Amino acid sequence: MTPPIVRRLRDAAATLQDERVSMQAMAQAHGPEAHGALLLLLAMPCLLPVPGVATALGMGLAVLAVAMWRGRCASDLPKHVAALELPRHWAQRVLVGLASAYALAGRHARARLSHLASAGRRSGLALVVGMMAAIIVMPIPFGNVLPAMALSFIGLGLVFRDGLAVLMGLLVACLAGAVTTGLVLLAWGWGSEWIAVWV
Repeated sequence: MTPPIVRRLRDAAATLQDERVSMQAMAQAHGPEAHGALLLLLAMPCLLPVPGVATALGMGLAVLAVAMWRGRCASDLPKHVAALELPRHWAQRVLVGLASAYALAGRHARARLSHLASAGRRSGLALVVGMMAAIIVMPIPFGNVLPAMALSFIGLGLVFRDGLAVLMGLLVACLAGAVTTGLVLLAWGWGSEWIAVWV
């Protein structure tokens, strides 16, 4: 499975012609949209410093989390996510990044601890995806990097049925939650002191 998808994504990146590329076009280049593949597709652009992208894709990830919780296959991107466009050079980076992730995972990932790589109805993974989506949407500088990394690991784990990759994603998700909580508490304390000074 890995060589064809890697080649397809790299070919798609090399042949992009439009100045702006929609998420729907990248989804079509990516191929079948199972939960793991969609996680990767939506999480990868969140690593890019493109204004507004993380918020829109975070909402798409939240929709995907709900679908996972209900045990449904999210076969289509939400309309507002599908219509989101990236400049061609950023779209190329996303597609090449996806290809590299699949190529690397194809060399190291294998079916193991498969019971952890399951996104069935009311799965704990759905809750984690939902929490990471919420963090991605929050207006925290660089706050989307760790949750996007976590979702990328989880997505690869689901694609390759590799529970170890899912565990790595869960560890990064815990780190993302801890960092975000710390930043929120710090901001709350700073804001309270600032208000107290002016009141």
